[in-house]
Amino acid sequence: MKKTSNILLCGVGGQGILLASEVLSSVLMNAGFDVKQSEVHGMAQRGGSVVAHLRYGNKVYSPLIELGSADFAVSFELLEALRYLPYYSRETRVIVNTQKILPAPVSTGADRYPEDILEQLEGKGLSIFPVDAFGVSKALGEIRAVNLVLVGALSVFLPVKEKAFLEVIEERIPEKIRAVNLEAFVKGREIIKGMTGE
Repeated sequence: MKKTSNILLCGVGGQGILLASEVLSSVLMNAGFDVKQSEVHGMAQRGGSVVAHLRYGNKVYSPLIELGSADFAVSFELLEALRYLPYYSRETRVIVNTQKILPAPVSTGADRYPEDILEQLEGKGLSIFPVDAFGVSKALGEIRAVNLVLVGALSVFLPVKEKAFLEVIEERIPEKIRAVNLEAFVKGREIIKGMTGE
């Protein structure tokens, strides 16, 4: 693999984006790729915007993704998928958690939450994969497993076998919540496989 691939993870504080980035980095490094990652915490308190850049390939020189060059974007919250549009191109595959977390201006009534976010994204000619990751994790009894549902969804597109992900999750996730997170990962994979027919 000569080309460097770019993964953008975005969402809001408290959604486990940084853990998702660490799991992905570990899996890709274990598979023999050079990996660079960078997190922009910003207002990383619950509700603030968070983004992580992850790049992998034979040799990666910079952790930051240039505008218009994300191969994959995983948005942990619906509106955040729009915020990072400048990083997408026509080739970007965008996995979008359909969960809405109202930003402060919307909560206070100063602004309104857009109703047509998926339509706006599709109107840009992007490949969109909507996933109700919150619904899946809630059904599993662990709403904090949203991040592993989305890692599972993304894993379908990455050049690494499922077993490699499961091994890293076993290592990184505490025993008391390990089983539900493994299940969340598998559910995420199944959703994308159902969409792509893989």
